[in-house]
Amino acid sequence: MKNTAKMKIKMPQNRETITLEIEGMTCEGCATHIEKDMNATEGVLSSKVNHETGKGEFTFDADKISKANVINAVNNVGDYSVVNNVDDEEVPAVNSDTADSKNKNQFDLIIIGGGSAAFSAAIKAEGLGLTTLMVNDGLDFGGTCVNVGCVPSKNLIRAAETVYHATHSNFKGIKLKGVDIDFAQIIKDKKVLVASLQQQKYLDVVSDFENLTMLKGWAEFVDTNSIIVDGKDTYTAANMIIATGATTNIPNIEGLNEVGYLTNVTLFDLEEKPESLTIMGAGYIGLEIAMAYNRLGVKVRIIEFTDRPLRSQTKDITDVLVEQMKSEGIEILPNFRAFKFEKKGNDTIIHCNCPDGSTTQIVEKGHIVVATGTKPNTSKLGLENIGLKLTVSGHIIVNEKMETNISNIYAAGDVTITPAFVYTAATEGSTAVNNAFSSTKTSIDYSSLPWVVFTDPQIAGAGIDEIEAEKKGIPFEVSKLDLIHVPRALAAQDTRGFIKLIRNTETDKLIGARVVAQEGGELIQQLSMAIKFGITVKDLAESFYPYLTLGEAVKLAAITFGKDVSKLSCCAS
Repeated sequence: MKNTAKMKIKMPQNRETITLEIEGMTCEGCATHIEKDMNATEGVLSSKVNHETGKGEFTFDADKISKANVINAVNNVGDYSVVNNVDDEEVPAVNSDTADSKNKNQFDLIIIGGGSAAFSAAIKAEGLGLTTLMVNDGLDFGGTCVNVGCVPSKNLIRAAETVYHATHSNFKGIKLKGVDIDFAQIIKDKKVLVASLQQQKYLDVVSDFENLTMLKGWAEFVDTNSIIVDGKDTYTAANMIIATGATTNIPNIEGLNEVGYLTNVTLFDLEEKPESLTIMGAGYIGLEIAMAYNRLGVKVRIIEFTDRPLRSQTKDITDVLVEQMKSEGIEILPNFRAFKFEKKGNDTIIHCNCPDGSTTQIVEKGHIVVATGTKPNTSKLGLENIGLKLTVSGHIIVNEKMETNISNIYAAGDVTITPAFVYTAATEGSTAVNNAFSSTKTSIDYSSLPWVVFTDPQIAGAGIDEIEAEKKGIPFEVSKLDLIHVPRALAAQDTRGFIKLIRNTETDKLIGARVVAQEGGELIQQLSMAIKFGITVKDLAESFYPYLTLGEAVKLAAITFGKDVSKLSCCAS
């Protein structure tokens, strides 16, 4: 039998409502911010704020809070100011000099950082009409990608590929005569490209923004609504986005700082070709650097403390890559761990623990390059002042909406726990602004995220691999097609690599893919889309593909789930 007793609600005995004119609101998010804080104020019963009219209506229990205290409470929300009591004109206007001074450093949004996530956020904010302050220090505006990451590295990789193809032929009937390398000119051209793209794709894009202020300086949180820049000026905003990126994680090894080292930030600007490089770390950054500089005529060695390069991927992938790198003369030392660096004359001596437990000394006549992963730029932001939650590694913890544990502070890009790519950072920056100033929240789904390692052959992936599928308890099946079965690869006389598809056996839907091939990265987007939209392996196998394209490998790999493609004729299905 249902309980029909009614709950008794005690109504306030002295219920009053006032309408206030509020200065400083520019968007719906401002109004929501005031409503949220006022509703949490003792004695306030309800709040209704409209940023378009600039007015707020507040109902309160006069036995618990006075009109004056309601007004003071509004004034204490961020940097909004009550300038008039519409009901009875009891509130004097704010002194204009004080208001001007206050509003000069008051914004709707403050973005800390100047890379892809920051610029994407600024573009979104401008579209919403938000007053925005972007504060950046460290790398120049544009961040890692354009200055010291994607753009310079891929430019040098392409230059190195030109050298390689001018000196290596897959065809017996073609004899190559070599190539002349002007290393200094390559680096100078790279610098011109970086400067051009930084200007065109970043600074020019925001040059006519009416509501954006860009400031160089180091920001530190004072409280959840305020930052101080370079220890001097304080700036406030209703919402904040942290997009400070990441930098190379320098290992704590004896003597490393004394002998000197390079990272991708400094290596790419050397106009004099190094005699040799010892690269510490065999992740994607170290591997891309190794292949590029080796092909440009630099002797390269890689020291990796795990058992193989690119340890995040399955062994069949790294086996192909290691074979290629060794064939080009790159020395790879897996399971070696450096424990001391020292200088002897112009040489650097690297003391290492070897796989068998012994120690050895490695002599490097050129430069040491540190590529041992990255760390987030969070240590000097004053995050301890606001209680922002971080991982053990210092990354900012966010959810799929880019929200942190503090309601008005968001984070985006490499500084967070999300995948560290320039294109994910851009999406995150825009999403953070949308979710900060809109009642309609947007989530980011990385389940079909495509990625590429720009070695040769390239390594590309989307979705999960077989190891991840097993951990998740997903019923799966793997199809692996070596490129020796792909007509395009045979015609090009380049059969290095394979394509691997992972399907859910219960639904036949593609859940993951890995490609190892020259220009394999060009295939991964269609596989990412197949994962995202639930395309089945049957759909992939029965679709049309142009003959003698690498894309046909997708069809053949799909067919391989049920047939032996080595026994099929060309174009057969």
